Amino acid sequence: MKYRNVPGYRHDQPETLGVLLVNLGTPDSPSVPAVRRYLAEFLSDPRVVELPRPLWRLILHGVILRVRPRRSARLYRTVWTDQGSPLLVIGQRQAQALQQRLSQDLPGPVRVVLGMRYGNPSIAAALRELDGANTRRLLVLPLYPQYSATTTASTFDALSRELRTWRWLPEVRFVNHYHDAPGYIAALADSVRAYWVEQGEPERLLLSFHGVPKDYLLAGDPYHCECQKTARLLAEQLNLPPERWQVAFQSRVGGKEWLKPYTAELLRAWGRQGVAKVQVLCPGFSADCLETLQEIAVENRHYFLAAGGKEYGYIPALNDAPAHIALLADLLRQHGRGWPEVEGVPEASWSPEDLALRGKWAQAMGALA
Repeated sequence: MKYRNVPGYRHDQPETLGVLLVNLGTPDSPSVPAVRRYLAEFLSDPRVVELPRPLWRLILHGVILRVRPRRSARLYRTVWTDQGSPLLVIGQRQAQALQQRLSQDLPGPVRVVLGMRYGNPSIAAALRELDGANTRRLLVLPLYPQYSATTTASTFDALSRELRTWRWLPEVRFVNHYHDAPGYIAALADSVRAYWVEQGEPERLLLSFHGVPKDYLLAGDPYHCECQKTARLLAEQLNLPPERWQVAFQSRVGGKEWLKPYTAELLRAWGRQGVAKVQVLCPGFSADCLETLQEIAVENRHYFLAAGGKEYGYIPALNDAPAHIALLADLLRQHGRGWPEVEGVPEASWSPEDLALRGKWAQAMGALA
């Protein structure tokens, strides 16, 4: 293997704490070719679809990628903004807000970059941007509160695939999950209460998480359990009795059994049972995207109202709300304990004088820069 050389390293430049925020990804545009490229990358991930590769490639390229991109492109066009994909635009705002927050709070230099597991900007491109900023310590924060092999572990796969080609590796810390972090639960609860101030309280609050095949749970994936714990802690914060809230799972595809109950089926059942007012929150989504803005806010609204429901509300994701950015900053400080950029230990100095002296010492020993 040919290893990547260190690009333009200078001894008189400060070492930087790099923060890599990761989310799932998005097509480059709502066109059919762009959506096809995105879906091909996403659905080729063996963490996402655990079928024998020859069989799955036949299904994916012979059937799915011939049909699904056109329908998905139509849906993406309904949520696309002038700035681009909602997930990407919100992710960029999150990275900018976190950069500002950490730059104010931490004693040492920090650089926050957004990478997408699928599509652009890629994790590899984001890592190389951090490498160019002289990152010697790296914090990776997948924006998935609940751990799943399909998301968090897949992020680790992409991270390691890029880093194994590097000659000089940074120190790396990886945030696996934050499903029960007090700041996360408090931010969710505050967002619900703020929505209630404007829209009133519902008869029932539905906490809808992205689904995964039931087989993954039986194989040991903790995602289902972490979703349930998030929901329970949130209901406690909101003082909701059991009959006023429930967990469900959305975005099921294919014919096999996924985690139940299914969001669409539950909403139809509530409408038929005479439940008049429902609100839906998706605690597993750190930023609004196609699955929340179209599937939950539009498609599932139709299911509930058509079944007899009267009022339906979607409570937005935390996105770049100040409480969400504060939570993410707290998580990064927690996982960065002991590192000089976080703790400000006496040995670390980023003054121009000290950096210039370090550069002179290095040149005296034969370094080029």
